[in-house]
Amino acid sequence: MSWDFFVPVCVGDLVKTGGINQYVVQDVVSPKQLPSHLNSFKAALRSQGPLCILEHFDTGYTVLQHCHKVDMSVKEDTLELLIQVVSGLSVSLPSLLLNASLSAPDRKEQLNAVKMSVFLLCKLTEILESDSYRQSIVTAPSKGSKKGKAAGEGLLQWDSERETVLQALTQLLQLDIRSLWSLSLVDEEFISCVTCCCYKLLENPTISHVKNKPTRDAIIHLLGVQVKKYNHLLGASVKVIQLLQHFEQLSSVCAQAVSVWSTEYGVKAIVGEVMREIGQKSSEELAREGSGVKAFSSFLSELGTLVPDTMIPNISVLLTHLEGESPSMRVAVCEVLGEVLVRVLSGDGLDESGRADRDRFMDTLQEHLHDTHSYVRARVLQVYTRIVNSKALPLNRYSEVMGLAVGRLMDKSINVVKSAIQLLAAFIAHNPYSCKLSSADLKKPLEKETDRLRELRERLQENAPVAVIKASELWAAMEPELLLTVRAELEPTSEGEGEQQEREEDEAREEDDRATAIQIAQFLRVNKYRNAVRLCVRAHSLFPESEMFSSLTTLTPETLLDTLALLFKGPDQDTSEIREDLPSTPQKEGAGDGGKEGVEESELKKQEMLLQYLRDTESFALQVERAIAVINTMLYWKTTSVVQEAVQFCVTVCEFSVANSLTGVRKMLPLVWSTDAAIKDAVVQAYRRLYLNPQGDNTRSKAQTLVDSLSELMVDASLGTIQCLEEIVQEFFGGGSSLQSTVVQVLWERFTGKRETSSLHRRAAVLLLGMAARAEREVVLSNLDTLCSVALGEKLTEDFLLARDSVITICNITDHVRQCKGAPFRLPQDNQLFTCLTQAIAEGVVMADPHWQSFMEQAVRLLYFLSESPDQLCSRLLQRCSRLLLDQIAEGGEMLANKDVSQLPGASQDPEEQGEQVMCIPAVSCVSLAQLLSLCGCVAFWQVSHLERSVSSELRRRRGETEEREEKAKVPSRKAKQASNDSSVEEELGLMGASAEDTEAELIRKICETELLAEENLLCSFLPLLVRVCSSPGRYCHPQLTTAACLALSQYMMISPSVCEEHIRLLFTVLERSSLPVVRANAIIGLGDLTVRFPNILEPWTQNLYTRLSDENPAVRQTAVTVLTQLVLKDVLKVKGQVSEVAVLLIDPQTHIASLALNFFNELASKDNAIYNLLPDIISRLSDPERAMNEEDFHTIMKLYTLWMTWHAGVTL
Repeated sequence: MSWDFFVPVCVGDLVKTGGINQYVVQDVVSPKQLPSHLNSFKAALRSQGPLCILEHFDTGYTVLQHCHKVDMSVKEDTLELLIQVVSGLSVSLPSLLLNASLSAPDRKEQLNAVKMSVFLLCKLTEILESDSYRQSIVTAPSKGSKKGKAAGEGLLQWDSERETVLQALTQLLQLDIRSLWSLSLVDEEFISCVTCCCYKLLENPTISHVKNKPTRDAIIHLLGVQVKKYNHLLGASVKVIQLLQHFEQLSSVCAQAVSVWSTEYGVKAIVGEVMREIGQKSSEELAREGSGVKAFSSFLSELGTLVPDTMIPNISVLLTHLEGESPSMRVAVCEVLGEVLVRVLSGDGLDESGRADRDRFMDTLQEHLHDTHSYVRARVLQVYTRIVNSKALPLNRYSEVMGLAVGRLMDKSINVVKSAIQLLAAFIAHNPYSCKLSSADLKKPLEKETDRLRELRERLQENAPVAVIKASELWAAMEPELLLTVRAELEPTSEGEGEQQEREEDEAREEDDRATAIQIAQFLRVNKYRNAVRLCVRAHSLFPESEMFSSLTTLTPETLLDTLALLFKGPDQDTSEIREDLPSTPQKEGAGDGGKEGVEESELKKQEMLLQYLRDTESFALQVERAIAVINTMLYWKTTSVVQEAVQFCVTVCEFSVANSLTGVRKMLPLVWSTDAAIKDAVVQAYRRLYLNPQGDNTRSKAQTLVDSLSELMVDASLGTIQCLEEIVQEFFGGGSSLQSTVVQVLWERFTGKRETSSLHRRAAVLLLGMAARAEREVVLSNLDTLCSVALGEKLTEDFLLARDSVITICNITDHVRQCKGAPFRLPQDNQLFTCLTQAIAEGVVMADPHWQSFMEQAVRLLYFLSESPDQLCSRLLQRCSRLLLDQIAEGGEMLANKDVSQLPGASQDPEEQGEQVMCIPAVSCVSLAQLLSLCGCVAFWQVSHLERSVSSELRRRRGETEEREEKAKVPSRKAKQASNDSSVEEELGLMGASAEDTEAELIRKICETELLAEENLLCSFLPLLVRVCSSPGRYCHPQLTTAACLALSQYMMISPSVCEEHIRLLFTVLERSSLPVVRANAIIGLGDLTVRFPNILEPWTQNLYTRLSDENPAVRQTAVTVLTQLVLKDVLKVKGQVSEVAVLLIDPQTHIASLALNFFNELASKDNAIYNLLPDIISRLSDPERAMNEEDFHTIMKLYTLWMTWHAGVTL
């Protein structure tokens, strides 16, 4: 073979005259002749094998030239032939490549066959890929239609054929075909031909879909072969960058490809090359590329999850983007750092370099928690969440990162706040400290361990080993200064110094030479060098025969210094030692001292570690409690997603028994009434997770755990909390849970006392039974006798709270908590339940139990809800109670007649004053009278409610049944039809029904107006007494009596307009003049109810209600603003200038009152233009000189008011 095939840059180059021995296409046939030539190609392939491509290359080239003209079947046949050629070469080449004696012509022949077949197959693949993509766009089905038949005419099997082509090429290129080229240098054009085909396939928009995963993997592996064996590393890295710049959807595909090339093919350098290419991108380039930035960031994030360890050596080139302007790139780099920290730089086995890198990366992440872009802050918090969930955060950084996360709760971005809540929840769920986090519980252990550490340290310091210092070392330190002193002393002395020397001589004569030497050494030790020198000089004259001072015969600085050295160091310098006491540590005597000391030091280290652990735990618990306080306030934000995250956080902290966690759980309970279905569902699921899915070995233990959890939640719970909890418990019992029967059994056992339990838990059990009865009436109805005997029996007066809660439970079986279409469910008035209730109420009237009032209110309510004739029962009850009080009066009169007044406590001894005191002594207990009046008011209120609700609804029901029977009884006759023509129009318009309802309503009003307070009605008898008590506060000054009378009077006034008009002035007088805050507060509540019932009567008195907003008592102001808020927002009261009094409460010193005023204006701002219309009146009233308002307070109020106006205008604050 005399020619060589060169892979062309352009397909058309092959028909041009080439160089010497270069192959040129000679025979380009027409499309009509192609089928016959393809048949010849097939025959040659069968007979000659893959080398037939050398003769039939022109046929394949013709298909490429006429690709837009030939039929799809011709392309398919050509593709199949080329695949067979390439596969045939893959089979025949291995044996030839191993043959060392392969001749040059044969080698050239095989090389040309490889080049030709690969060239044709790659180019035809690119053409078919383009046709397939073009056809998919043209034949894309419209919405709601089916694919046309045109799609079936295309290359239906191209997806599978594409994979076959890639496998054939991979199989061929995996062989060591480099030996076919001279010097094993493969042509760059040949490599480009294959790689361009692969990159062309990657540009398919659907290549990242799941259905194309086999094709995607085949392309990646084919390119991996090119990168590893054919020096395509740099080309692949550049191409990856180009693909990311132009095809955003390829970020995950490119990341997967780079990961496979670096792991499975061992080309780790590709990761560094790509990272360097991205790292060298400037901010200006990234700003110009637009979508490329997003692709780069997604690519880096994905690559970080796949090969984080390979990215570490080159990660520094990416850190420059942390200072760039692109938030997406900053996020990507931070996510890469997070993956590296989680999967590589974690654990205790890191070397010093690894720990340094970890700390550096951690510092970088912490810096970007304060990034200028909220998107970056949110994603960094998510990175930290992954780190914490993976337990990769070092213990010494917990407190710092926790503090930063708590700070991010105040972020202005909702996404950042949500991410911060998720991170805090992860901290609590994976905290390394304790399963129960409570700073209060940690205080005592911390103090105990601190004291123990102090004791250990003191014990070790008591017998500390003495530090031994050689005398020669001390002498070397003091010698220079001592030499100066010696020279100064040998100079001539003055008279004063001479006298001092004589005194020292006299002192030295009294001692021997050894004592003098010791004295000199002591002077030297305490740095009294001058005294030591003088004494040494005198010692020679005093003790001339002493060996210690014999060298001083010739007195020179050198001899004197030698003598002092001998006295200080001793004759043997090496063994002579001076012992200096240092701060002592415990040191034991004996041979085992060192071992015991080591044990104590080990204990000391352990104790220090324990104390540090407790301190870290306390710090962590305090930060958690701080976070709880902030997140609890987010439960009522208007952003649904934040509320959901806050709910989940509350669940997490509750599961870990964090202090104050129950506060959040209770606070989110009212959200079960939220109009947002997502929030309501989140709360229901949270309570189900916390309380309604208990853990246990069997059904009984699970039920016991569930009851215990719910009981703890109900202990000390407010009425509102219990009402909200009813909704969740009712859903549990209505959901068909397998635990229902067992839970009910445990509750009954706890209530009846079969299991020992506290009174609080007994009350919780009976309330839970009532909640269950709302879903299933038989839970309580079938055990009504048990309820009566246990809670309403003989011992009822011993525990009115249990009796009250039992009555509340029984109320849940009435029709008032469920919708019933049939006859109302009521019990006969001789039922044992009513007997127990009336007896308990009557006996309690003459008792001074503080809980009787709440029991009585619930009991009277139950009488009207469940009894067939509640008015008769209550009439007899009032008679019985009155008789008991009359008996009490009689008994009190007899006692006073038999008792000397002067013997009464506090009685005066003056006879005249005694007479006055006898007249003032009450004949009946004020408490009993107050309780009787409360009972009268309660009966009056529920009597009106019974008439307007129960009696009225029963009249409507009976009327409906009557009309239904009459309708069925009508005989269709022409006369009847003609007779009813006149009324048919009225019936169609509903006028007859409306007339009947008006008649019933008028009947009820007439009964209230004329019969309830008629002379023969017992309620009428108590009204004069109520009026008398309320109008004579000086005479009837008992607080409870005054309070009860005022409230009962307001309830009496609810009966009819005439009663209201007659006594309205008296009630307002009580409101303004009563000295008792509780009376004024109750009067406001009563007047609020009257305003709703009789608005026309109360309208002239509105100003008097607003006056109470400036009451001196905080409780009265709070009640007033609460009542007025309800009246205004429900449009019962017209919004007028008096609202300025509410505005003043915005600066009230009581924060809860200020928050109520704030809520008032928040709601008012959502009502039409009220917030604008009130502005002139508010300004004029607040700036009135007579009010004398502080200027600063005025500015504060107006600033808040303008904020509401701005909010109403739709501006985001």
